[in-house]
Amino acid sequence: MTICKKISMQDIEAFTIGNAEYVEGATGCTVILPKKKGATCGIDIRGGGPASRESGLLNPLAANDSVNAVILSGGSAFGLEASIGVMEELEKRGIGFPTANGVVPIVCQSCLFDLEMHTNSIRPDKALGKLALENAYLNNYKDGNFGAGCGATCGKAYGSEHMMKSGIGSAAFQVGDLQVGAIVATNCMGDVFDYTNGQQIAGALDYDTNAFLNCEEAFYTMQANLTQHTNTTIGIILTNAAFNKTQLTKIASMAHDGMARSINPIHTEFDGDTIYAMASSEVQADINVVGTLAAKAFSEAITNSIKHAETMYGIKAYKDLH
Repeated sequence: MTICKKISMQDIEAFTIGNAEYVEGATGCTVILPKKKGATCGIDIRGGGPASRESGLLNPLAANDSVNAVILSGGSAFGLEASIGVMEELEKRGIGFPTANGVVPIVCQSCLFDLEMHTNSIRPDKALGKLALENAYLNNYKDGNFGAGCGATCGKAYGSEHMMKSGIGSAAFQVGDLQVGAIVATNCMGDVFDYTNGQQIAGALDYDTNAFLNCEEAFYTMQANLTQHTNTTIGIILTNAAFNKTQLTKIASMAHDGMARSINPIHTEFDGDTIYAMASSEVQADINVVGTLAAKAFSEAITNSIKHAETMYGIKAYKDLH
């Protein structure tokens, strides 16, 4: 009998998730919303070039313990505008940190770089943030070219002419009453591998032969010309377990091991790799078990972000090779 079983992200009922995208701009955003109107959250940033908002509040030394929403988006730092739309809608609903002058919604966000796609003049904005929040209340999440994964790509060490289409993916597992899941928008300079067998499933591609190139080798042979700050893989761990911010930061840290199992090279100064961890505090669990499941779920979510991606603007996807 299998102790650890696969479940869907929607089975983790403490959270709802919404996607929204501007397909014409190949960009989008994904909103993660705790049903209790707030949840404890931690963060671990490993890449050298993150674009993020309210990350300081997730420091274990910061007093605030409740986050009202987390956004994963495209648009690079321009995409941070989407959080204002989410804030405005949450304020209308009375959700946020209470002050004498009304609530202040605590909204954290991380952005990936998708400006090299079809056009960089269309970016996640307030309107798209509001739409993604509305969709989160409908729990409309899907893997693939949706939300933050709309303009995601991978395998960019040889330049954009060799990159492949990736997307957003999810995976979740349950052990007894404990549930742990991951959502990840895979947007990396490196190649992507199936963590279960080590086989490459996406990355830098020779479009004439459909043969994979080697991004690690590119690092060694092109070190004088590695100037592409056009990446960042971003994601979140969701669990129904009970942890404080310090513990969730450790869980996010362990989840980065899942990213490293699946992407190579990873965590470079050309990436902004960021993982959140959010807990609804319903089940008592061992942090080591949850961290191990988090790494497993993150790897599985990366695989799903590749296998559910579709060709867009001539950029080939996994399905084109199989």
